[in-house]
This record gives sequence, C-alpha cells and structure tokens, in this order.
Amino acid sequence: MMKKTNVLALAITLAASCLTGCSAADATTNPTSPTAADPNKIQIVCSIFPEYDWVKEILGTHADQVQVTYLLSSGVDMHSYQPTADDMIRISGCDLFVYVGGESDKWAADALAEAVNKDMKTVDLMTAIGDAAKEEELKEGMQGEDEEEADGEDEIEYDEHVWLSLKNAKTVCTAIERALAEIDPANADDYKANLDAYTAKLDKLDGDFQTLVDQSSVKTLVFGDRFPFRYFVDDYGLDYYAAFVGCSAETEASFETIAFLSNKLNELNCDTVFTLENSDHSIAETIISTSGRAASIAELNSLQSVSGEEIAKGASYLSLMQKNCDVLAGVLK
Repeated sequence: MMKKTNVLALAITLAASCLTGCSAADATTNPTSPTAADPNKIQIVCSIFPEYDWVKEILGTHADQVQVTYLLSSGVDMHSYQPTADDMIRISGCDLFVYVGGESDKWAADALAEAVNKDMKTVDLMTAIGDAAKEEELKEGMQGEDEEEADGEDEIEYDEHVWLSLKNAKTVCTAIERALAEIDPANADDYKANLDAYTAKLDKLDGDFQTLVDQSSVKTLVFGDRFPFRYFVDDYGLDYYAAFVGCSAETEASFETIAFLSNKLNELNCDTVFTLENSDHSIAETIISTSGRAASIAELNSLQSVSGEEIAKGASYLSLMQKNCDVLAGVLK
C-alpha cells in the first residue's frame, strides 16, 4: 500500500485557490463520496459513474482495502460539474485518479498540477482508447453552439462519451486493472481474474446489442435531445439524427431543427423519438406534434449523472446499459 500524504499540509497549500463548485457530499447520504480520507487505505478518485463502477468490479473482494471516491455522486451532470477545494485535495493525494480527459473536465489538469503524491497513477479515458477516439460530429439538421468564433486556428474537439461503447469499456477496464496491479502488486492476480470475468459480461452484452441491431429493420435513431451515443451507434452500424451534439449547453431547439427532425420522422416512417435521462421531453414532444405522427418517446441513459442514491439501490454500468438494450428492443423491430 502506498504511503499517504499529509492532508493538513495539502489543505493549507490549496486554501488560496478559492475554488467553487458543488458542495461536498455527506458520507451518510452519499457513501460513494466519503468526507475524510482513510490513511490506511489505497485512495482512488473517479470523476464519473462508469469509472467508479469499473474500479469496484476490478477490485472485487479487495474493495474493503480501498477508498473509492466518486466525485459526481450528487447526480450533477458531468458537463456542469466543477470541483470543490475538498475534491482537489482528495485528488492531489490519491493513489489512482480516473477521469475522462475531455472538454468537460479540463479542470483535471489543474488538479494534477497540484498533486502532492508524485507516485499517483492516472487513467484518462480519452488517452486509454487511443486512436478509437472520434471527433465531435455536427450532423445534418443538428443545431450548433451559439458561440463567438475563437481567434486563431480551431481546435479539434473529440467526443468524450467513450464509456457508451462496450468495446471502449473493455479497453479502459484493462488500463484500470494495470494501474491497480502497479499500486497493489500483491493482489495483481486477483485483479486480472476480476477483469477477465467482467470482460466476459461486457462481451455478452455487446453481443446482445449486435444481435438486436442485426435482426432489426430499423437502422436510424431520432433524438430530440443532446446526442452522446455516437460511439455506441458506430459500434453497431446504426445511423442517427439529433437536436444537439452530446456536450451541447443548448436547451431550446430552433424552428429549423424541429422542422428537420419532424420531417425525418415521416421520411423514415419512424414511430419513436429518443431522449436522455432527466429530460423534460419538451423538444421530443414538439418534434412529434410537428410531424403529425402518433409517435412515442423512449428514454436512453447516458450514465452521465448517476447519483449515490441510485448506486445504493443497485445501479451499475451493466444494469444501466442492459436497460438501454431493453428499451431499444422495444423499438428496433
């Protein structure tokens, strides 16, 4: 087990940063985000739910030797999250930090720059999947961001929702297993065995999705919402049309976007408009109303805002992705 950092000294170092963000989670209501680091345990910090669940799966029976912090356990959307000073302190002294590495967590660079544990291991999802990372796609009919043009050359923006691909999940889990084996070599064989068992479950669900799509005549999804599922649809050869890109901050669709998606419903003879979890369905309802079709609304979970309370009730990466499979099974006929 790695030697822990003096948290008090670190707090003094970071006090001047005056960082703001979501209030620290209460360990009694969010056991996924403990309020005090246990110096006798390996410390792991995960930014989003899939990472947290993958780490727990690979730890297996060794989870009681580790303290895993899930930063978004309050259920805040990853695009809205800003770390608190306590979050930055916890990251700075941890043994393993798992984060997305995309536009939504640029703050992670500051956290790593402040790191006092120089032996910290990191796994960032975008780097872990390497060449499998895809550029963000502004598809036909999709409403762009209302942003002023930036000076100089435009940066390439990559789609950060890599966890919605079961294939990417296997890649990232392998990177996590390797990091855990380096931190805790005494239990490396167990971590590898846990990874193998979990990979088999990911493979099974991956095959179920592919079979579902292969047997369906429906090959295009219409989304009245943001669209974070590009990695997912590319895995199975599906097409899509949507109101906004996956990381969009827009909440109101333009007349042109509504009209385009309404026309697509009729053109594709489509009877379902998809939304994300926590959507108020207003855009989807407007699309359906404008189209004149008797279409229904179906919800897919992007796993971006899973709360500690949901985890306590049994939510896992596999259970939520299985639920997505079940929803699609009712549509892809």
